[in-house]
Amino acid sequence: MNGASALAAAMMAEHEAIFGYGVVGAHLDRAGQDTARAAEAAHRARRDAVAMRLTTGSSKPPAAQPAYTLPFNVTNRDSALRLAIALEEHTAQAWRRALAETTGDDRRLAVEALMESATQATRWRRTAGVQPSTVPFPGAPA
Repeated sequence: MNGASALAAAMMAEHEAIFGYGVVGAHLDRAGQDTARAAEAAHRARRDAVAMRLTTGSSKPPAAQPAYTLPFNVTNRDSALRLAIALEEHTAQAWRRALAETTGDDRRLAVEALMESATQATRWRRTAGVQPSTVPFPGAPA
């Protein structure tokens, strides 16, 4: 895998997170929906930044799928919070993998994205009452 393909893989995780947050928000109260919208906006901004980098580097950004398969059914607040955590953990994993393949500004983007996903996952864990709320190595395979 090279830097462009690592960024493309991370971009696919961003697409999945954007899709998933639509499901998450449908099961949360107003405050939770606001948090979900902010998280989704962060993923959209990262997706757009990656698309720009790939295009500038003469690579074609991967398109979003019309729908994604969720890891489990989301039917209430608790399962929505579990999905939000899973979305952030999944994007953190994609960005962690991108670190090994990127350099310079691309690596800086990967580090920042990894930190932001890890931080948002911690926020969701705290909201859900999951302990511990932090993990020792964000993005590392479980």
